[in-house]
Amino acid sequence: MAVVATIGKETSQTFIPSRDPRLIAELRGIARGKTITRVAVATGPGSFTGLRVGVSFGLGLAMGLRIPIVPLPTLQLQAARSDQPVTAISEAGRGRFYYLVPGGELALGEPADIPTSHSLVGRVLPGAEAALQRAGHRFKPESELQPFVEAAAALLKTAREVPYDSLKLEYMQSFAAPAK
Repeated sequence: MAVVATIGKETSQTFIPSRDPRLIAELRGIARGKTITRVAVATGPGSFTGLRVGVSFGLGLAMGLRIPIVPLPTLQLQAARSDQPVTAISEAGRGRFYYLVPGGELALGEPADIPTSHSLVGRVLPGAEAALQRAGHRFKPESELQPFVEAAAALLKTAREVPYDSLKLEYMQSFAAPAK
């Protein structure tokens, strides 16, 4: 889970697994002596458990503090890390990827289905990265990308707050066994 805090002009970013006992202590340290005015949560696409844990934590924090919650789509967050147009990707399992091309809609496909017109941005496993490269894709170097905290801050400038009960999550596609 990424903990991104923007308080006034001060911003910090930490990656801590959502089940790590240090998470609460880290959040307390970030917020100590400051006022939290809203909570942003990544809304996917992503795994069922990962999204539920992150969004549940964010909702609990927002509701407990009686402050607004703001959804940030995961692929838009990835794309916002670049100053130039990029294709944001996320693994969907079984050799497929969710992807978002500049000006396009969220799509699901195999490496050959993803247009090669833009560099890719996203965190994928080494085997997935190799498959994408074999299909002619190139990744934008991490050194040329903004930190997540800056991308989140940029998206938050135009993001809209939503009622607590209206967050829409985009789970990774489930693969059910065919009906007999």
